[in-house]
Amino acid sequence: MTDPIADYLTRLRNAIMANHRVVEIPASNLKKEITKILFEKGYILNFKFIEDGPQGTIKVALKYNPSTKKNAIQCLKRVSKPGLRKYTGYKDMPRVINGLGIAIISTSHGVMTNKEAAENKIGGEVLCYVY
Repeated sequence: MTDPIADYLTRLRNAIMANHRVVEIPASNLKKEITKILFEKGYILNFKFIEDGPQGTIKVALKYNPSTKKNAIQCLKRVSKPGLRKYTGYKDMPRVINGLGIAIISTSHGVMTNKEAAENKIGGEVLCYVY
């Protein structure tokens, strides 16, 4: 697998389109951090890290609106790819849907949202957009 983050986002996207409640994803430290951010920002209902085998798995419970049956995540978009990395400084931080969505940034101080990175005046690699 050349791009594990794209695989992570695709598994979430596919589970949302199939209206699954829970999705299992192979774990890595970067995927765990992205999952924590999605939980903190209210895009997923819950998550659990299962330590089995060499890398473990992440169980993600997806969040749906009970009345409309729509998922909290409308779009997951990979920005920086292995063939073309996208970096940004804190002054040029991307705004997703004019501030309604989040961009997940990998910085020297860990993985964080675009708003947190701008507050801390840290730039980094733009991993994905979520809204």
